[in-house]
Amino acid sequence: MAYNQFCPIAKAMDVLGEKWTLLIIREVLCGGTRFSELQRGLPQISPTVLTKRLSQLADEGLLFKKRIPGQRGYEYFPTQACKELFPVIEQMGIWGMHWARHQMTEDDFDLELLMLYMERSIQPENLIGNETVIRFNFKDVKEYPSWWLVVTGEDVDVCVHDPGKEVDVYLNVCVRVMCELWMGDISYKKAITEGKLELVGPKQLTSNVEKWIKPSIFAGLQPASDIIS
Repeated sequence: MAYNQFCPIAKAMDVLGEKWTLLIIREVLCGGTRFSELQRGLPQISPTVLTKRLSQLADEGLLFKKRIPGQRGYEYFPTQACKELFPVIEQMGIWGMHWARHQMTEDDFDLELLMLYMERSIQPENLIGNETVIRFNFKDVKEYPSWWLVVTGEDVDVCVHDPGKEVDVYLNVCVRVMCELWMGDISYKKAITEGKLELVGPKQLTSNVEKWIKPSIFAGLQPASDIIS
């Protein structure tokens, strides 16, 4: 439904205002290109709605739709119009950190999304050797409590089944605390001291975990209640 106003904000909302649209753009700007990758970042969206939104964004010139060579599917790449939305998405995230954090519920701590962000956050150049295996044991998860990140060269793969490789670092933690660590709400040192995190592995890796797991770009931002008071 169009707003039928000449205001540029209204015209932008004609394109961006539908549910899921900005989150799809978030995922594309974070590097997701294939349908399955976008679904990983948006597990609550239906395939039908995702297909429709991707088609709309391609028609509006925000995405370039390219067939995957030798396959039936497509990849989606941000156009210049899409890339120029990055500061908009970033500012919305900053606003959310300041003004919407009090609305967080236990349902918001999505394990699949967390592990997608862990995969994107690994800095291979700050690890040791050509291959590093990191195992997360989530104490509050019943189904698939263990996840592995296998870092080989510049490639990072997420596994929910044991890849059969020797583990270099173990992180024993609950989902909420791992989210808080990545968001910068608590330091690794404090989480260990308070018994919220058990970090097991060689000191060369456990002493500088913040360097090879890059924190969120919003890490350290305080809620407005802390700033105003």
